[in-house]
Amino acid sequence: MTGDRAAFSALMTATKGDLHRFVRRYVGDDDEAYDLVQETYTSAWLAIRRYDPSRSFPIWLRSIAVNKCRDWGRKRTVRRVVRGVMGLDAPEALAVGDGTASPEERLDQGQRRAALDRAITALPDALKAPLLLTALEGRSHTEVARIVGATPKAVETRVARARARLAEALRGL
Repeated sequence: MTGDRAAFSALMTATKGDLHRFVRRYVGDDDEAYDLVQETYTSAWLAIRRYDPSRSFPIWLRSIAVNKCRDWGRKRTVRRVVRGVMGLDAPEALAVGDGTASPEERLDQGQRRAALDRAITALPDALKAPLLLTALEGRSHTEVARIVGATPKAVETRVARARARLAEALRGL
């Protein structure tokens, strides 16, 4: 158990700066971000037995943090309604609920997802691999450079070009 704590402490030390910056940008408040990072690490510790070591720990941790941030946002909106700062008919108040999308929203999301899949498939391999490795797998430009046999700067350029092509392909959706 002591080894588990030491290992987890080392993982916290290695990830806390990036995680705090991410959460801070998400919620826009440094004090709230600090609390949410603490909650993230607490949840990660409690769920560590379910962690799959074949996955990236920082990415797993980031997914926990995103959920904490989303929960924080929903609670914040509810508190504002309860305190009377916002009326029940305000768009933010109406958006609070179970989080399920309407059938129309699901159809629209499905159409966007299909268009995105087609646009990604149409990318040349030189742009597709760096984009997927960085955006979907969370790999650094240095890691991707080693994988695709390029420099980190070339990877950065390819990812930017891929994103620009996707934006162009999806314009108007």
